[in-house]
Amino acid sequence: MIKLRKPFFTVNPKSYLWGEKTLQLALVADKLAEKYDIDILYTGQLADMRLLKQHTKHLILTAQHLDGIAIGRGMGYLLPEAAVEAGVKATFLNHAEHPLSIGDLTKAVARAKDLGIITIICANTLAETKMIAELNPEVMVCEPTELIGTGQVSSLEYIQSTNKAVKDISPETLVLQAAGISTPDDVYNTLMAGADGTGGTSGIVCAADPCAILEKMLEGLVKARSELNKKGAL
Repeated sequence: MIKLRKPFFTVNPKSYLWGEKTLQLALVADKLAEKYDIDILYTGQLADMRLLKQHTKHLILTAQHLDGIAIGRGMGYLLPEAAVEAGVKATFLNHAEHPLSIGDLTKAVARAKDLGIITIICANTLAETKMIAELNPEVMVCEPTELIGTGQVSSLEYIQSTNKAVKDISPETLVLQAAGISTPDDVYNTLMAGADGTGGTSGIVCAADPCAILEKMLEGLVKARSELNKKGAL
């Protein structure tokens, strides 16, 4: 399993991009990952994973979801083995747009861990954060559902309280704070507030120039990384 380096970044096109369009953004992200020596998780439709795998070298290709099923029966579900063969190294689980029951989430986490897939589990409230941290995922996304896609970032209080809640229960779990990230300052401020990583969707893919704003955001990450290194916080 890949060990993510802090601070890391996620580019999450959801269903805004597919095929050639997602490839073009992935190619830019791939070059920027190398240029700035950053771990970038790039999500995509499973149908596009082989294409992305073929044309990129530095991205950590990430499924937007997978199911906790075994080889055999499971019509209409995403088999983890199929995701791995397509190039997937990590997966989101329990996103607000694809929530899971605790039973299904537990099964999906177990199957992902069996195959060395990084688990990135989403949580909304502080209470949900504490519950899900018990599963010891590699990454937790702490994100108030009402802020997704709004351009409004989480409050400092929310970031710090959820960071602490995760670390108190699962010290090795990295915390991704990404609600409303749309500017380089959002990236910088979120990381300086204690997040291990951040990223964006609409703030990138809906921008007039997605490639340009992505690089600006990564410059914000690099600035925060430099300052955190000086403080001995990384």
